[in-house]
Amino acid sequence: MATEQIKMPQLGESVTEGTISKWLVSVGDKVNKYDPLAEVMTDKVNAEVPSSFSGVIEELIAAEGDTMAVGEIICTIETEGGASAPEAAVSAPELKAAVGNGIATPVDQGNRARYSPAVLKLSQEHGIDLTQVLGTGAGGRITRKDLLQIIESGNIPAAGQKAEAPVHAASKLPVQEAAAPSQPAPAAIAPAPAVSVPVAAGDIEIPVTGVRKAIATNMLRSKHEIPHAWTMVEVDATNLVDYRNSIKDEFKKKEGFNLTFFAFFVKAVSQALKEFPQINSMWAGDKIIQKKDINISIAVATDDALFVPVIKNADEKTIKGIAREISDLAVKVRSGKLRPEDMQGGTITVNNTGSFGSVQSMGIINYPQAAILQVESIVKRPVVMNNGMIAVRDMVNLCMSLDHRVLDGLVCGRFLARVKEIIENMSKTTTSIY
Repeated sequence: MATEQIKMPQLGESVTEGTISKWLVSVGDKVNKYDPLAEVMTDKVNAEVPSSFSGVIEELIAAEGDTMAVGEIICTIETEGGASAPEAAVSAPELKAAVGNGIATPVDQGNRARYSPAVLKLSQEHGIDLTQVLGTGAGGRITRKDLLQIIESGNIPAAGQKAEAPVHAASKLPVQEAAAPSQPAPAAIAPAPAVSVPVAAGDIEIPVTGVRKAIATNMLRSKHEIPHAWTMVEVDATNLVDYRNSIKDEFKKKEGFNLTFFAFFVKAVSQALKEFPQINSMWAGDKIIQKKDINISIAVATDDALFVPVIKNADEKTIKGIAREISDLAVKVRSGKLRPEDMQGGTITVNNTGSFGSVQSMGIINYPQAAILQVESIVKRPVVMNNGMIAVRDMVNLCMSLDHRVLDGLVCGRFLARVKEIIENMSKTTTSIY
């Protein structure tokens, strides 16, 4: 028999890590080559990781919710064939060289004498003597989850200190050998303080999913790294509303999908970006990258998550073409069929916040883009016209968040003024949807 490794794949050109959102197999399950093993979330998209081998699941090294770097081992599979050690497994002598000279020989030379890169990395970062840990994996192998539990408990067997009894990850307490006298555990190291939130009777504790963790990470990075600024314009969309409402039923009957207001706004933004390419840029440390392609990310929400698929080369598409892509991408998101490539390459985000009644909002920029535009609800309001008369008009706010390292108020103001002009001049006589 041989043990083969399944590693975290690279599910995108700039992806460096992924989160196990759901395991589709358990230890002991028999799998065939190409069978799905797990659902992995990266950059807000779920993708299935297939098996590269046929065999039996030996160990799930990563737990659901764990974020693993590309190339890290997530599970092992026992296959038919000659005995061979996993290529990325680390032997006891190698571990000793990597961590330091204070580590004793492992308890045995079986599975426990091999450590995955994730386990080795954690042990180095926290000074854990792996020879003093009893793992919960197959054959007593130490898993990443085992070390995380020990770190959380604070009962860490330090490297270079010979513990009298190994620490069992499952119980977080020293395990006493049957023939050995009771001895004090190694000195505990205080864990980092956790967030403390009072929980009262009736409160519900909801575990944080892998998707929610990734959203939190991306949003935190955006707010920490990008100096946000905001601007807004008010747009009279009366002509657009009349035009779209006059053709929407015929369009749906003919094309089979909805002609939404949002498609007109995406088209207007893509047109304005050709005139103001500075908006279509990204911060790159010592330079600013102005992107050639106009790829518009659109936010699509489910009940518990937010996804941002991309309309590629939006400036080259008709309003009908954009409407079709919006419909297709929304269906993919809500049916769980969104692919990694559907999420890649976005250069600016346009968010249809008006779909749930918002009239004004300040979006968080979709890192590493330099801007996000919120299209708010179209509402009827009394407006003073040029002749001094008051009329009821269909008005909409366009709210823009910008990266102030890349963009200034002047160019963003001119860009929004151009989007406003395009929208206000959309009508049956001036705008073709084909």
